[in-house]
Amino acid sequence: MFLFNIKKNQTKLSLFLLGLVSTCLTSLPVKAAEKIFFTYTPLKLSVNVESLELFAKEGIINEDLGQYLSRISPEDQVKFREALNKKLNIDGVMVSRFFNTDMGEDILLRLGKGITLEGGKNGGIALRGAIVQSALAPEGLTLLNVLKKYPTNLQIQGELIMGGVNYAELVIKATNLLVEEMRTWTEEEAQLSDVDYSQLADIRKAGQYQVKTEKWQLTDASRNRSFYADVFIPQKVSGNMPVIVFSHGLASRPEDYSDGLNHLASQGFLVIAPQHIGSDMIYFKEVFEGLNKNIFDRNEFINRPKDISFVIDELERRNATEFQGKLNLKNVGVSGHSFGGYTALAVAGATIDFDYLQQSCARHYSGLNLAMLLQCRALELPRENYQFRDERVSAVFAGNPVNRYIFGQKGISQISIPVLMGSGSDDPAAPPAFEQAVPFTWLSSENKYWALIEGQAHVNFTKIDGGIKEALDTTLNLTFPPQDLISNYVKGITLAFFEVHLNNNENYRPYLQSGYAEYLSGNNDFKLSFITNNSVNKLESSIEQFRRENNIK
Repeated sequence: MFLFNIKKNQTKLSLFLLGLVSTCLTSLPVKAAEKIFFTYTPLKLSVNVESLELFAKEGIINEDLGQYLSRISPEDQVKFREALNKKLNIDGVMVSRFFNTDMGEDILLRLGKGITLEGGKNGGIALRGAIVQSALAPEGLTLLNVLKKYPTNLQIQGELIMGGVNYAELVIKATNLLVEEMRTWTEEEAQLSDVDYSQLADIRKAGQYQVKTEKWQLTDASRNRSFYADVFIPQKVSGNMPVIVFSHGLASRPEDYSDGLNHLASQGFLVIAPQHIGSDMIYFKEVFEGLNKNIFDRNEFINRPKDISFVIDELERRNATEFQGKLNLKNVGVSGHSFGGYTALAVAGATIDFDYLQQSCARHYSGLNLAMLLQCRALELPRENYQFRDERVSAVFAGNPVNRYIFGQKGISQISIPVLMGSGSDDPAAPPAFEQAVPFTWLSSENKYWALIEGQAHVNFTKIDGGIKEALDTTLNLTFPPQDLISNYVKGITLAFFEVHLNNNENYRPYLQSGYAEYLSGNNDFKLSFITNNSVNKLESSIEQFRRENNIK
């Protein structure tokens, strides 16, 4: 999650400090954890916290701890000691406020099933206190400090924890297999084409039109909802002007996507990107300023699609006076990222399947899927038959979409217009093996495409907040593709998609093939895979085989 600095507002700070003192006084333990128990029926093992502290600080392995560490290699002992001492540079106030949101508490209560109080009672709330106190302490947030701050002896439920570990390993296994097979299917589809892309125009480059940017202030009086929209207007376009509406992701803003949106506008598309006020960066920052209780407003599942339709309505109102009637508003494209991917699919016709969502959210280890945690919040909505389909929308691109569990097969199969899905192999927020692979097979449109970028990890790290970037840098040694490479992949395939399916421009059809992905990938370490409806049967067979081999229902 993004971390932000607190505004220097003395009143808010005073209120926070009073609340913090009150919380600490009512939650401080009579004694801290002395022992950690590990149960795995019929075994019940234990280790003293002070033994772990002695090992972490001085490297001394006493008899209590030695009975366990003697079973692992010296190299693993070093890694374990490093893990105990590894400090996360995260602001304690931010940690406290996140874990006091509904989503934060949901994560804790799910964790608390496996990390319990001695005796087996859910340890999530106690874990929150330990994490927050550790983060606020001078020595900072470390695993050792969390164990020391835990208010009672804690018990690790071995069966549940090992099940979670196995689930995580399954995600990694499925992802690695998916990346491998996507490469194979891309190569196989590419063999069906003999296009020499070196002789074609490079559509990743800026187009012929100069782009004027405007910021419109809009109000939908029917919903009492005011927001801005960034508008990218190509200049001196003769004839009709195609339109694309873009929906940003959770905790972001239209400006974060300006490079790609400007590229489409330079090719002759009017692009408009509305702010979603209940799930944008401003709303998210206010969570950590104590102004909002949740990471996003649950009504965003409803308001985001309605924002898209309202923006198209606004363009219809302005078309005659500001655009000389040039805007083509009968065939509109919609593009979105992450939560915006949900938004794009919703206006394309996907419907919420509450029964499937509830079943999915109740499953063991569902909390390990961040995208599912976001989708589970839709269960707070009134159970109605929501219809967000906008008939003016005729093609959508959904990048890293969160969509599988909120829509299910019943909801996704309602989409009949062309869809391009985009994924990243290293996406921890919306894992492609679970969030996009299966939904791609559910799409009923024959004009469906799926692009997967190796190494892409959901967010643009050049736009990331300094706090989260520092936290990642101090905890993980990650290597991602250059953002320019990711952007060039996306620019090429999205332009081709909208040219073919909005403008009926068959000159761009060759770019909407696996051969183009192969050409763009070249000798790059991080490849672009791209499949069409031609590979759906292979994908379905692979999914079914993986389920059988791993006993997944």
